[in-house]
Amino acid sequence: MSTLPPCPKCKSAFTYEDGSLLICPECAHEWNADAPQASDAAADDTVIRDSAGNVLQDGDTVTVIKDLKLKGSSKVIKMGTKVKNIRLVGGDHDIDCKIDGIGAMSLKSEFVKKA
Repeated sequence: MSTLPPCPKCKSAFTYEDGSLLICPECAHEWNADAPQASDAAADDTVIRDSAGNVLQDGDTVTVIKDLKLKGSSKVIKMGTKVKNIRLVGGDHDIDCKIDGIGAMSLKSEFVKKA
């Protein structure tokens, strides 16, 4: 009996062969055993882009492209507001920042453009 490599996605040891492919029954990931696999670091890195498609990085300055109402408050972040020194995080709201007059908050990258 030959030993098959574990699943590169979920690390399950219960992989099986189907022709030239290896298949993981736990996460349904399929891969070619002969092809080189991408490293885990490359798979975990996600690129966050602004509304114009520019790649964002920690420390960038961005501009808000539309008025954003704040839930639970009567405050509004006006279009054209510059936000300095952003921090990228995972999740739905992928930018953490501090806005003058409002404080710390999270923004979606689709509502900003790189300055």
